[in-house]
Order: sequence, then C-alpha cells, then structure tokens
Amino acid sequence: MLEVREIHLRREERPILRGVSFDVGLGGVVALMGPSGSGKTTILRAIAALERFDAGTIRIEGVTLTGGTPPDRATLRELRRRTGLVFQFHCLFEHLSVLENVTLAPVHAHGISFEAAKAKASELLERLGVAHRAGALPRALSGGEAQRVAIARALAVNPPLLMMDEPTASLDAARRGELGRLLSGLSKENRTILVSTHDEEFAREFAGSVVRLDQGALVG
Repeated sequence: MLEVREIHLRREERPILRGVSFDVGLGGVVALMGPSGSGKTTILRAIAALERFDAGTIRIEGVTLTGGTPPDRATLRELRRRTGLVFQFHCLFEHLSVLENVTLAPVHAHGISFEAAKAKASELLERLGVAHRAGALPRALSGGEAQRVAIARALAVNPPLLMMDEPTASLDAARRGELGRLLSGLSKENRTILVSTHDEEFAREFAGSVVRLDQGALVG
C-alpha cells in the first residue's frame, strides 16, 4: 500500500535522503530504524507531504507524490484520507479540548458533520482509554494520555497508513508494552503502522518487518 522509490532530499548542500526505496504492504507494524540524523523523521514527513523532496516518487494507495513538484490541492486532500501522522511531541492544539482536537480535521478539512465527527471521536477516545479526558485541555494531560489523544486525532478519518515518530522515546517499559499491543491491534484492521524508532526491543517484539537507514540511505 506504500511504495517509496529513489527518494532524494537535500537541505542547502547537505544530502538528507540518498535514493531511499522500500515497499510496505497492507497491515502489520513496520519499524523504520537508524541512528539520529539518518533520515527517519524526514521520510515520515515526506510521505505525509509535510516535507518536499527533490527526486523520486511516493505512492500511497493510488496517490502519487513526485519529487520536485508540489502536490496540488486535490492530491493533498486524497493523501490526508490515507495517512495519519503522530508527532514525537504530539503537537496537540493547546487552546482546544481533547474532543475538539480530534474533531478538527474531519470537520474542517474533510467536510464531515460535527455530529458524525464527534461520534467517531468519542468512539476512538473510548477505545484508547481517554474518553474521560474529552473536555480537558492538552496541558492537563499526562504524556501517555496526550499520546493516545494524538493517535485518536490521526485515526479520526480512518487512514489505512498510521505513522508515528519515536513513540516510545519517553515511555517506561510497561507503557511501551501497552503501546505495542495497541498498535498491533490497530494493524489487524487493514491498517499499516509505520513507526520510526531507536528502540530495538520494541521493534523485535512488535514489528513484523524493519527498514533500516544510515546517513540517509537504506542499509541491510
């Protein structure tokens, strides 16, 4: 469901990605691994069309991003239906409640009625164990609660590809296990989970496959 082909990206004169290519099938957890600065986060941002790349192509269920060419509005709209991204630091809107964070994109970007978006958001928050925090502002959440709200926000339009950037970075062993089991469950619903991580133990336990990067290139 995801094809990454010969992606090149430079910032000024520095190469960040150097001909990265890999395929990801539908379903399962895939770990994107490598040392700091290897290009993991940049790849996620490129797939989500948050970072322009210079050459190559990215295809997600029939939607194509082409290097050197900014995507048009229709392409972006279709891409947003197919991908969700959970940032390392969650990036929730601080002035909005949990429920408002989760309903924002469905209502304002996808034209879903507020009633339908609220029902879906409530279902996701209940499933993720944070329904009791629906009226809270992000500053009142614990780190684990904020992460689960960010996952709910990313899943609000039911994308087949969910991406997470270093989701275990600030979690203890117990929370890491909870997250891994949650992601494994989500991946069994015709959804692919692509996770950038340094956590070898997490990858061994929960990832079905691993893509490794070093200095912007695929290794192994």
